[in-house]
Amino acid sequence: MSINGFLIHPDVKKALKNNKPVLAMESTILAHGMPFPDNLAFAKSSEVLVKSMGAIPATIAIINGRIKIGLDEKELEFVCKNKEIHKTSLRDLGMVISENKSGATTVSATMRLAYLAGIDVFATGGIGGVHHNYTKNMDASQDLKALSNIPIIVVSSGAKSILDLPKTLEALESFSVPVIGFKTKEFPAFYSRNSGLMLNNYVESVEEIIKQYKASQSLKINSAFLIANPIEKKDEISKNEIRSYIETALLLAEENEISGKSVTPFLLKTVADLSNGKCLKANISLALNNIKLGTEIAVALAS
Repeated sequence: MSINGFLIHPDVKKALKNNKPVLAMESTILAHGMPFPDNLAFAKSSEVLVKSMGAIPATIAIINGRIKIGLDEKELEFVCKNKEIHKTSLRDLGMVISENKSGATTVSATMRLAYLAGIDVFATGGIGGVHHNYTKNMDASQDLKALSNIPIIVVSSGAKSILDLPKTLEALESFSVPVIGFKTKEFPAFYSRNSGLMLNNYVESVEEIIKQYKASQSLKINSAFLIANPIEKKDEISKNEIRSYIETALLLAEENEISGKSVTPFLLKTVADLSNGKCLKANISLALNNIKLGTEIAVALAS
């Protein structure tokens, strides 16, 4: 069914119409963040988890120029298997749609489409941010701008650890984005629970998140609510171990002249390869943990 140019999955459409909980999820994590068939197994596990907790999953993607809010099994498989699918950020949406291309949406694009579809909560793995050597290459993710002006709740394990985390946190503050630690006083470092970067806003319950979010909405504040949810302790990788992988990956990226939107997928794949699959396991764990918390928030918000 098409609403305002979107093709909304019947289950998602019904839930939105009846004010039932819906959780938005991105598709770039499937197409560009994990290899096949791990990505498809993760996608199916995610949808089962959301449904088991009383909400409706809405993975967002663009298929042959059509915006899809919620994917069926064949569409999920298409996103996971298609090596030519375009990595689609906010700036790319018009091009991908007008040229009838297929695109896997990044955090920034997913946020915009979820918001337009009327979905309040979005769970991802980690946001993009400020890259290392920013003063040299001016490389910062569009996610930061999207977080500054799309008023939905975003659950992530902080920012991807391949980034310059102190500068990313400073940028979020500059853009007036509330960063709220969930049962943590530190900004998570994606694969690791701790970064050494302290947060001035942290909560112990979903109810506290919703109270803050509603207060912000009542003041017409347009920034997103970034919920920083650490990876579970049993699955984290130490900062020192990750640092060695990242330093090697950054050198390889420079040697191979990798730039622009190709940087993040290259670094993530290189780090995953260097860790012999350990990082992939951690990535899946933290993403599922964020989906669990995102679903809890969506259910509580709807009630």
